[in-house]
Amino acid sequence: MKNLLLTKGFFPETLLRPTINYILHTQLPNGCIPWFTGGKADPWDHIEAAMGLTIGGEYDAAQRAYEWLMHEQLADGSWWANYLDDQPVDKDHRETNFIAYIATGIWHYFLVTGDIKFLLRFFPAVQKAIDFVLSYQAPTGEIYWAVAEDGSAKKDALVTASSSIYKSLECAILCAEQIGFNVNHWRSAHQKLGNTLRHHPEYFDRTWEPKTRFSMDWFYPILTGVVEGKAAQQRIESKWHTFVENNVGCRCVSDEPWVTVAESCELTLALLAAGEHAKAVNLFSWLHQFMDDDGGYWTGFNFRDQVIWPREKTTWTTGAILLAADALTEHTGAAHLFISTALINDNSDAQLHTEH
Repeated sequence: MKNLLLTKGFFPETLLRPTINYILHTQLPNGCIPWFTGGKADPWDHIEAAMGLTIGGEYDAAQRAYEWLMHEQLADGSWWANYLDDQPVDKDHRETNFIAYIATGIWHYFLVTGDIKFLLRFFPAVQKAIDFVLSYQAPTGEIYWAVAEDGSAKKDALVTASSSIYKSLECAILCAEQIGFNVNHWRSAHQKLGNTLRHHPEYFDRTWEPKTRFSMDWFYPILTGVVEGKAAQQRIESKWHTFVENNVGCRCVSDEPWVTVAESCELTLALLAAGEHAKAVNLFSWLHQFMDDDGGYWTGFNFRDQVIWPREKTTWTTGAILLAADALTEHTGAAHLFISTALINDNSDAQLHTEH
């Protein structure tokens, strides 16, 4: 197995250039970044891939990706869950964490480039998206996970999705502050969401089985700044052996022998956020074995059967690789985006209470 050990100041540009090019070559002329050639696109994964382009210095391509998003944004500020050939695959639901994620992508681009004109140009799209998402915040603080075509809320919430929105809200607030836009109502919503995530597990997974078998429920609150410090380290330790397969990566779910490269990358970022640097370097080093000859990374691996599954190399997986590599090497100005919080948080050391 080929391991890739990364350290501060040494971004493997030559090694990862084909990886950057993999996203670039999959991107459509209109800016959309599908999962793979001929595949669907969704707003969240499109943005993950766009951030990979930004890290790779492909600023024009990244801008085209955000232009496509702005072009497809509905009048109310939302996007459909999936697109194929610029048409929505279905209109049954719009996922709130997908919609909020534009704030993370736009702030990421600004951190890398310092391009204030870009920020000013795209902030109206961020504002519309965030206002749409916050209109589906429950009185108890959580964000409903999806919205039907008629605008009605699907009234339940996911820890992972609400955690993702928590980070996107932080990025939206920082975007607004950078251009002198008052968003105190966003700050209040952010604080309320954080409090609910930390102290009220009963407001999540009310109408379905708890998602605690999914690794993202374990580490996303750390990745997104909901849980920090000693509490984050304790949370990592509590399920490390449940989800992490030595020399392979992070399982998607605890009861299946399947690791995914993107979730392993996101766990790498969460480990850095928790101050577990050695674990982060080690985990990321295992993932290089899943790089294909064209620079793309396979989505997942079944370690029981020793087979790549599914047989696809997704652009969002490649984007996650670049985000983790950037964080480990501190290559760009956005290297700390997912490993530290830039808003004062009075409850940062509070443990997130979930069922185990």
